[in-house]
Order: sequence, then structure tokens, then C-alpha cells
Amino acid sequence: MCDQIVNVVQQITAGQIKAYAIGTPARSPALPDVPTAKEPAWRGSRRRPGTALFAPKDTPKPIVDMLSATLDRALDDEGTRKRLLELGSVLPDKTGRTQQALQSLVTSEIARWTPIIKAAGPQN
Repeated sequence: MCDQIVNVVQQITAGQIKAYAIGTPARSPALPDVPTAKEPAWRGSRRRPGTALFAPKDTPKPIVDMLSATLDRALDDEGTRKRLLELGSVLPDKTGRTQQALQSLVTSEIARWTPIIKAAGPQN
């Protein structure tokens, strides 16, 4: 299974789940013994877990901007950052958590996965 590290770090550290690799660029401080997918045994297996905040399509820009600013402040809070890192989160830097960065990521992931999904065809 592929899941976000924050959902399974406690089970992994308790030995209830075996982690073979994580899809982040560097090893996680929460699971330092788990290799990344970029390490030799896993090279070519690219997965990118993540969490994002979305709003309905027609949400007024001032509300979206307020949500973004609130999230940004939360991610700058040392207590919040510490807890998220303990859970195994990979926290983006300031440029990686903008509305534009998320739009770019979504666009690139759609472009990446659309041909794979179409090639797989419908599963009956």
C-alpha cells in the first residue's frame, strides 16, 4: 500500500507495519531507517504523498487568500511544525506552499498520471 507517512508512522515504529521505502527526496527524521524510493534498491519507483487544502472552484479570492495565510501561519508555528515532523510530515518551504506551487503540482501530477490511468483502462 502507498499512504502518507503521517497516517502510518506510529504503526511502523511499533512494528505493526513494515515500511520498505518512502517516496520523499530524503529519509524522514520520523523513520530514519526507512530508505527513500531514490535509493538504489527503489530507484524508478516514484511516489509523492502529500496533503493540500482545497476550496470549491468559485470560492472568492479574498477567502482563498485568507485560508492560505492562515495555513501559512500555522505551518510557521514552531509547535505545529514540531508535531507534524514527529508524525513524519514533510513540510514544504515558503515557496512550496503557495497557491501557485499547489496549482503547478496538481497540473504536473495530472499530466503524469493521466496516461498511466488511461493505459490501464477500466477495471471491471
